[in-house]
Amino acid sequence: MFLFQLEDTQAFHKKLNQDKLLHPPEFVIKPRSHTIWEKQNVKFHCTVAGWPAPRVTWYKNNVPIDVQAHPGKYTIENRYGLHSLEISTSQTFFPCTVGVTPHGFASRFEIKFIDKFEVTFGREGETMSLGCTVVISPDIKRFKPDIEWYRNGVLITPSKWVQMHWTGERASLTLTHANKEDEGLYTLRVVMGEYYEEYSGYVFVRDADAEIPGAPGAPLDVQCLDANKDYVIVSWKQPAVDGGNPILGYFIDRCEVGTTHWTQCNETPVKFARFPVTGLIEGRSYIFRVRAVNRAGVSLPSRVSEAVAALDPADRARLRSKIARCPSCKGVIPGPPTDLQVIEATKNYVVLSWKPPGQRGHEGIMYFVEKCIAGTEDWQRVNTEIPVKSPRFAVFDLSEGKSYCFRVRCCNSAGIGEPSEATEATVVDDKLDIPKPPGRIMPTRNTDTSVVVTWTEPPDAKELVGYYIESSVVGSGHWEPCNNNPVKGTRFICHGLINGEKYIFRVRAVNAAGLSEFSQDSEPIEVQAAIAAPSPPYDITVLESVRDSMVLGWKQPKATGGTEITGYYVNYREVIGGVPGKWREANIKAISERIENLKENMVYQFQVAAANLAGVGTPSLPSKPFKCEEWTIAVPGPPHDVTYTEVRKDSLVLLWKEPVYTGRSPIAGYYIDMKETEAKEEHWRSVNEKPLQKKFLKIAGLTEGVSYVFRVRATNQAGVGRPSDITDPVVAETRPGTKEVVVNVDDDGVISLNFECDQMSPNSKFVWSKDYEPIEDDSRLDIDSKGGKSKAVFKNLGEDDLGIYSCVVTDTDGVSSGYTIDEEEMKRLLALSHEHKFPTIPLASELAVEILEKGEVRFWLQAEKLSGNAKANFVFNDKEIFNGERTGLVEMIMDKLEDKDEGTYTFQLQDGKATNQSSLVLIGDGIIVFLGWEVTDDCNVMLKCKVRGKESTKCSIPRNTLINICLDALSATDLKIQSTAEGIRLYSFVTYYVEDLRVGWVHNDTQIRFSDRVKTGVTGEQIWLQINEPTPQDKGKYTMELFDGKTGHKKTVDLSGQDTKVNYARFFSDRARVLGGLPDVVTIQEGKALNLSCTVWGDPTPEVSWLKNEKSFVSDANCILKFEAGKNVSFTISAVSTHDSGKYSLVVKNKYGTETSDVTVSVFIPEEEQENNNENKKTKA
Repeated sequence: MFLFQLEDTQAFHKKLNQDKLLHPPEFVIKPRSHTIWEKQNVKFHCTVAGWPAPRVTWYKNNVPIDVQAHPGKYTIENRYGLHSLEISTSQTFFPCTVGVTPHGFASRFEIKFIDKFEVTFGREGETMSLGCTVVISPDIKRFKPDIEWYRNGVLITPSKWVQMHWTGERASLTLTHANKEDEGLYTLRVVMGEYYEEYSGYVFVRDADAEIPGAPGAPLDVQCLDANKDYVIVSWKQPAVDGGNPILGYFIDRCEVGTTHWTQCNETPVKFARFPVTGLIEGRSYIFRVRAVNRAGVSLPSRVSEAVAALDPADRARLRSKIARCPSCKGVIPGPPTDLQVIEATKNYVVLSWKPPGQRGHEGIMYFVEKCIAGTEDWQRVNTEIPVKSPRFAVFDLSEGKSYCFRVRCCNSAGIGEPSEATEATVVDDKLDIPKPPGRIMPTRNTDTSVVVTWTEPPDAKELVGYYIESSVVGSGHWEPCNNNPVKGTRFICHGLINGEKYIFRVRAVNAAGLSEFSQDSEPIEVQAAIAAPSPPYDITVLESVRDSMVLGWKQPKATGGTEITGYYVNYREVIGGVPGKWREANIKAISERIENLKENMVYQFQVAAANLAGVGTPSLPSKPFKCEEWTIAVPGPPHDVTYTEVRKDSLVLLWKEPVYTGRSPIAGYYIDMKETEAKEEHWRSVNEKPLQKKFLKIAGLTEGVSYVFRVRATNQAGVGRPSDITDPVVAETRPGTKEVVVNVDDDGVISLNFECDQMSPNSKFVWSKDYEPIEDDSRLDIDSKGGKSKAVFKNLGEDDLGIYSCVVTDTDGVSSGYTIDEEEMKRLLALSHEHKFPTIPLASELAVEILEKGEVRFWLQAEKLSGNAKANFVFNDKEIFNGERTGLVEMIMDKLEDKDEGTYTFQLQDGKATNQSSLVLIGDGIIVFLGWEVTDDCNVMLKCKVRGKESTKCSIPRNTLINICLDALSATDLKIQSTAEGIRLYSFVTYYVEDLRVGWVHNDTQIRFSDRVKTGVTGEQIWLQINEPTPQDKGKYTMELFDGKTGHKKTVDLSGQDTKVNYARFFSDRARVLGGLPDVVTIQEGKALNLSCTVWGDPTPEVSWLKNEKSFVSDANCILKFEAGKNVSFTISAVSTHDSGKYSLVVKNKYGTETSDVTVSVFIPEEEQENNNENKKTKA
């Protein structure tokens, strides 16, 4: 009793001392299992000790239980160290576990693999390395992981062939000298206590190049199956590559451990993949290797086997034992062996096995083996000279096809005992047949470089080692092995295939007897990634809410499953008092965003699942609770679908869609905010000071390598609305291999935008857009995409084509690029196109004439360069007088000039598509050479010429020979300003207008982009620029640029307000305007009151009138129209009817302009009343 108390006290103090230090958690009372009825509550209890106090987490099916995700379902409590879990209305039995971790840290470790090894290909003899960076959270320094590597599910241990290393962050495995035995599925397992994570990748090892061309590949997986004093049975696997000739057999070599001398064990090749090696020295260790042979020669040797000792295991055990000798047992002749049987029979040898006799004394015994032809009693001793020491023996030198019986005798110093019972007759032949070919070869898609091949096992297959699979590109006739180590099972993933190619496959089975014939070829299959259901959408938000419906927004799945998403399925559940109800389907058919038939003022949660051709994906996590109520706020709702594209090291393009809910007035613009990803909320900063009208923005000035997030806010007259959801983080970087859109003008003058991508997946597509809106009108562009290249060809490049062109490649990691075509770039491309379409031969000198010594006249010109196929035509007064091939210098010689030779001489050149010509005029006694022209002050053209025989290089052409061409550019009047009903018109008159005259408009040194609000045109001789609904931003300097083909001319007018002669107020703030308040559409129930109001402005006060369906409309008893205080306009109908449906227009007008605002009123009848009306009509009828 005293001893018990002492031990108990010591244990108490030991426990007390431990409590002063850290010690790991332990269960004092463990939770026990429960079996309960369905819908019955259950409660688990446990008590946990540890210091500091451990954190306890309850798990269901190895997943932590989230009480917040299942309100009311689970109740977890901790009262003074007693932990409990209560499950309400349990639906079915499930296993439940409790996790505790050392020192009070989180109860489950999160293990992630990054920088992972992929499918790896190597060759025999090479060094191969696999590695993964492992991130474990939380990071507990005193709690280290166990790193384990597996090959085909078998734990790998370090050896001279395999080295493993763990740095604390990265696990690596190195194959120092790869062999085909190393091929297989490698798995890295990271173990933290009882929890672990795995990552796997396949490693392929191809044959090394044979020393003899056409020789087979080396055998593999050499093993010693049975080792004893007299022989060792060596087995191996046949290679997949036979070198193009059937394998005739195999040579087995042995080497005594400690030496380097290899001895061939068999004189003739053996076909069976097992062979007993005899002639070993007892007690010594050996290693073995195997070589294959065909008609071309002998293969490289296999990897050597593990060392094995030539010892009988039973003798080894007896040597270790200490057994006292019994004097009475000396000199006993041993009895007959028992249980003699043939354990293996081939056409080359037979292996016998037996058990030692019970009566044998304590000295060692040996055995004599005897054989005889079946049916006779002519016994012959097989081992006549040396008795066998082990109870197994391989018998050689038997006649193939004959039947034999065998028996064994024991012997010792006392003599030879009686023989054992003879075996049954054994035929000397291969008992194991070569397997038949596998059947039903079925390839299916896997990834863009791999295919899954399945097959059925051959009938009556015995002792199968595995299968070899081969692939061939359709039509090539060349077969390649897909694996070099036989695989077990009837399914294999063939990697390393070419995307887009069609392959066929075949399989053959392997056992020790040999390789089967090949199976039939499979059906062809194109290598493409298999489609899968998309991943869940995320970040669900509400974009608009009315009484009975809500518009949802969410971010698209990060993985589309390799095909386009066809729609989304939404589930919703009511949340009452914080307790969620049951999930319900919101839609049967795939929808985009609006959820109908909800209850007003009810709180809902939503989850969304994406669908594609492969099916419906996993639903998203439940959203935050949202209340279904009518939004009445004045400011707009959040923009949505905020994405980024064209990410570079210092810039990106941000895109978004306008809010579904616009507030009480139209959207006036957008503000973009940004911050670094890890920065706090107060670090959000605005990118733009003034609201943007467009729904995209190129954000420049980013810092390379920094991660950013963005959001967008919409604004209207009432103010700025709440921001959109933030984007996913994006790092400012230009990834290696990034390519840009390139503009090209070909030899035919065709202008195109070109984009290439080398990162395409099988389902990737090129998507072109203009100003980041999909191009739906194909009247301007032809788009052609083939392989990794896409081309957008302009049919007729013009002002309608100005804008930003962007190309995005789907199903990639954001591959995209953009190209801007402004007016200047358009002019450059058109000039280049004209040059390519109508190329000109450059001239070193124009057509010239000179008088030679004998009065001959020489016409000549010098081209800078002409090919050997160039031609020249000589034309006099529109008649061809000579043509022929020319190079460089072109000339023609006339004997003399006469009066009839007056006229125009022209040399026409053609070199391929390129042309040019030069002319001169001979008038009277002189030869006039045309040099150029100039314009006089009275808008006439003066030709400049050189006359032969005069000292002057310039002469005046008589007045009647002048060409009177009035140039539009010089005749244009100064710009004038005109106020119109729509806004402002700037205009200028020209004497004549021709289509060749190019006109451009510039505002504050920026080329004007034309739209529905800002237009340009020509009416008669008036060139004009119309600005509708002008704003203060339209003030400034306007310039009209004219180009007549040679020189440019400009006309300028100032609308900045600095000119005191012009009343600018009338063009901007004083013109009649509707400031806002009227909606675009009103839908109202019959019998309800309709009240519309808005504010107008103008100085002088504008006149106000109403139109209904484009006809004048005045106030009456049903509709009251009011205009009060010169600015407040109201429209009231006390009880609307269907006759009041229509388009109503408010027209405001003063001397500076007119503006119209439209509203469409739609009156509907409730369904119940409509049915009653229909029944009344039927009754009356």
